[in-house]
Amino acid sequence: MPTSPFLEEARARGFLFQCTDEQALAAALEAGSVAGYIGFDLTADSLHVGSLVPIMLMRLMQKHGHKPVALMGGGTTRIGDPSGKDESRRMMTSEQITANKAGIQASIAPFVRFGDGPADAMLLDNAEWLDKLGWIDLLRDVGPHFTVNRMLTFDSVKLRLDREQPLTFLEFNYMILQSYDFRELMRRYGVVLQMGGSDQWGNIVSGAELIRRTDGKQAFGLTTPLITTASGAKMGKSAAGAIWLRPERLDAYAFWQFWRNTEDGDVGRFLRLFTDIPLDEITRLETLQGAEINEAKKVLATAVTTLAHGADAAEQVADTARRAFEEGEAASSLPTHLVEPAALEAGIPVVRLLAEAGLAASNGEARRLIRGGGARVNDVPVTDEAMVVSAADLRDGAVKLSAGRKQHRLVRAG
Repeated sequence: MPTSPFLEEARARGFLFQCTDEQALAAALEAGSVAGYIGFDLTADSLHVGSLVPIMLMRLMQKHGHKPVALMGGGTTRIGDPSGKDESRRMMTSEQITANKAGIQASIAPFVRFGDGPADAMLLDNAEWLDKLGWIDLLRDVGPHFTVNRMLTFDSVKLRLDREQPLTFLEFNYMILQSYDFRELMRRYGVVLQMGGSDQWGNIVSGAELIRRTDGKQAFGLTTPLITTASGAKMGKSAAGAIWLRPERLDAYAFWQFWRNTEDGDVGRFLRLFTDIPLDEITRLETLQGAEINEAKKVLATAVTTLAHGADAAEQVADTARRAFEEGEAASSLPTHLVEPAALEAGIPVVRLLAEAGLAASNGEARRLIRGGGARVNDVPVTDEAMVVSAADLRDGAVKLSAGRKQHRLVRAG
């Protein structure tokens, strides 16, 4: 049975969920450099950490000598991918799409090396061919190879219909256009592998089938599992909002704190998925117990922040956190607000806590502080007025509560 170092490490790190023909793909990977692509919708000017799984998969491909392709959805973003969505996306202007494209490219660049070498990544935009398509030509060329019966069986369509959520004809075409993308990438650039999240399985399989039917060639599909936290929350967001990859959207300290706050049960899994740390070292780190697991979380936070923001920024924020929470600098220089242990265990509304700690004159002022972006918990901006601060937010025995840049309190149980 053919083996591939890329597939073996991808499996060991938790990236593999489904593959169309793993043995044949392994043989192709062993035979030489393989080009594989992942598509990115241009619906925002930055990716968040929920997109790190596909980005790290491209990074892993490159490590093993294969060629990752990042496909910008300059054409398909005009329609909107219905996969995993309960409602139609808003239509975007050409100017918005262009601006977002630059932001998405900047989100990926720290993780993947772009260039002209054999294993250097390529950045492409499907607007290059989709914007030139004629509707009648597309129907005649591709339409006969898709049946409505089959399309209705894919989860991306079926779930929306089961929930009685509207699915526009425009969105229904997305599967066809994504399949067309795969074929164009194979014809123009020799791309034989499409990768994506598990919600993309139907679209990916359809593209491989289109290539087989029209070009008589084998193409491959590989999906990654849906990543949720140990408590079942969706990866990529915190109580304070989305965890963006671009420094312009989220500073390095808040980014580091997000990873430092990882749940105990996720440490090993996240080290495998989101860092380059060797697997044997990860095995050692994930076996740490009690307070020592915090050391593994700091390793995780610093490693991911190094990839996203650079080594200097990661070391600086790790040092800032150490001084603030471990060496007593914060304890000696910041006022402390004591709360009943039982109340902290049950959870205290952040609005009330801001007022009780003296960082806001009233609950109303606390709400206005949050709306203005001035409230922070453990240096992460608070965007949800309904957020609750609990014992789970304790970092080395304290929760750091801030109003603006200069007013801080350490909240402790006592």
